[in-house]
Amino acid sequence: MDTFLPTPGYKFSDRLFDAVLWDMDGTLISSIHVTEHCWGLWMQHYGYPPEHYHQFHGTPARAIVEQLLPREQWDEGFHRIVDMETHATDGIELMPGAHDVLAALPQQRRAIVTSSTRGLAQVRMAVTGIDMAVVVTADDVTHGKPNPEPYLRAAQLLGVDPARCVVVEDAPTGLAAGRAAGCATIAVPGTHALEELQADAYLQSLETLQCVVTDAGVLFSGSATPQ
Repeated sequence: MDTFLPTPGYKFSDRLFDAVLWDMDGTLISSIHVTEHCWGLWMQHYGYPPEHYHQFHGTPARAIVEQLLPREQWDEGFHRIVDMETHATDGIELMPGAHDVLAALPQQRRAIVTSSTRGLAQVRMAVTGIDMAVVVTADDVTHGKPNPEPYLRAAQLLGVDPARCVVVEDAPTGLAAGRAAGCATIAVPGTHALEELQADAYLQSLETLQCVVTDAGVLFSGSATPQ
């Protein structure tokens, strides 16, 4: 695999990026337990086992609803899960290392790209104290992850070339979206173990990642595991 971090312990010193595009749930914030609990109840309500949700991590809620329910129940099913998740905030917190790595990046060099609705994203950002000027949600695009549109939209809003962006993600659908957009990709463990993910580089934790901002772009230093 072509990686920009070819062996363990090397620095992210051979790539310069204009911006870092962050997934939110499972990457910047810990919300897996809340998400799985809400979707588990939703699945049971509509006749599926709770664990049926696990295959959909990183997929926009509306896409899940439309795949599993008949058309006449789409709106009801979508609004049910949005309401459940929006009101479930106990225990949601920043992932270790997220505060420091975000603080190192100026607003013009970072964005959140999430499959959440805008309302849910705003609630979770408020709970965790994330301040992000550019946020692309499921409400802002026609095609969600794994389609590249969300990441292409974020790059456009930042005014940068997607090929000079790096995507940080914890789910296969998000990493596929980043690759399709032409971005470099970093996988972190969240909803999936690193062994289940395909990316250009792999981090065990954001705690190991440091960003150095220069006039020319963002440099990374830290340790990672190649796949």
